[in-house]
Amino acid sequence: MTVLSSTSPLEPTASAQEALLSSPGPFEGPEKLLEVWFAPSPEELPLSQGHDAGNGAGSSSSATAATTVNGSGRSYRGPTPGGQGELKGLRRVPREVWEEMLDIVKCKVLSVVEGEEIDAYLLSESSLFVAPHLLILKTCGTTLNLLGLHRIIEIAREYCGLTNIWRCFYSRKSFFFPDRQQGPHKDWRDEVKFLDGIFGTAGSAYTVGPMNRDHWLLSFNLSLLHVPSSPTISSKTRLRYHDTTLEILMSHLSPAGRAPFFLPEESSGSGVGGGSVASSSSVGGHELGRRISSELGIDGIFPGAKLDSFGFDPCGYSANAVVGTGGPSTSPEVPGGGYFTIHVTPEEGWSYASFECNVPLPNKSTDDRPDLSSLIQNVVSIFQPNRLSITLFVSTPSSASVPNGDASTVLTAASEAENQAWRSFGADLLGADFVRKDRIGYEFDGYDLVFACFEKRGWVEPKPLTALR
Repeated sequence: MTVLSSTSPLEPTASAQEALLSSPGPFEGPEKLLEVWFAPSPEELPLSQGHDAGNGAGSSSSATAATTVNGSGRSYRGPTPGGQGELKGLRRVPREVWEEMLDIVKCKVLSVVEGEEIDAYLLSESSLFVAPHLLILKTCGTTLNLLGLHRIIEIAREYCGLTNIWRCFYSRKSFFFPDRQQGPHKDWRDEVKFLDGIFGTAGSAYTVGPMNRDHWLLSFNLSLLHVPSSPTISSKTRLRYHDTTLEILMSHLSPAGRAPFFLPEESSGSGVGGGSVASSSSVGGHELGRRISSELGIDGIFPGAKLDSFGFDPCGYSANAVVGTGGPSTSPEVPGGGYFTIHVTPEEGWSYASFECNVPLPNKSTDDRPDLSSLIQNVVSIFQPNRLSITLFVSTPSSASVPNGDASTVLTAASEAENQAWRSFGADLLGADFVRKDRIGYEFDGYDLVFACFEKRGWVEPKPLTALR
């Protein structure tokens, strides 16, 4: 009898080997995440951000309907159904223009949820979020995420008059199958080189976590070019807006964690590798997504959120949700809103689930919002990973950026958020069933980052499937 040590890799199961050999190849669940900021907040968009689009243009009662601007030849989205008036910034760009950009990336739009302050596009490979001042593109598989950046910049300039980028972030977890990637995504150094070709020396690139296990890769460009603020913005509005983003990246899901994301065999079509949009099931993808969301309690993570979910054939799941208005609050009496997004690739051998959220969280859970620790614990209980990494980004305004001596208030709030994250990522966060392998803190220009990695106690990582090929 051979006794395995805690570091000896297990042989992959026969079913995992069969799945690898009987399909075109494994599906890469870990996403590439691109964030492009054209201003620090919606209120701070420059005055040229497309206000001329309303001059002489007709109006529409549908947020997806387009109006043509006299003299420009371009169509813009009209006022929203909620009657909030003209859309601002990037939200004025019609859906078909974003779809043309997504053709470059190699993914398609499945559906859209329109919030008061953000639009959430559910994609065939993950998600696109569009706020007036910000675009977030998150794509999995072998999509060409970074190749969409040039077109994003062109669209912002042509449709919104946004000629400068305030900040750009690009990050991803280490891939399971890097050799299957295409274009600049085949190697982290190529991705960094691609970004340097656009932004020059304004960027920095980092590897967070151990190189011989799961790690997280980050490249960001801060204050690339000055974007003039609207003269109507007040310092108090700036004070209340803090950017906080939580990511939970989970792999090696348990059999019980993977099972709900498979379509029953009798109704499954011939989709492979992370799922196919074309389902032969009598239950449509959105209805299947709704059932999965209800069964697992995903629709209760943030009660009252506008949830848009999709179940793939033969397996896989994606969801976007808009919480509250979808944007930050400018009133202390009203909690800020945001989004969360979930994506699941459940196949044995490369199972993966991700959760991302920018919703402001209370220090103590309320009826409609969990605190940070409770949110993480709930998500982990739903997907049951054997390994996960958690990252939390917290913005930290500098004293120079806040007038009238108010910087101490901002810095205190940011410091409290970071300290809360550091404490929340304690060794006992997930109880006795998990072991914390790493907890790392970084201080960047304008942001603090806390990273932690956990593994199920006693779990032994299987030998990589790539070794069998």
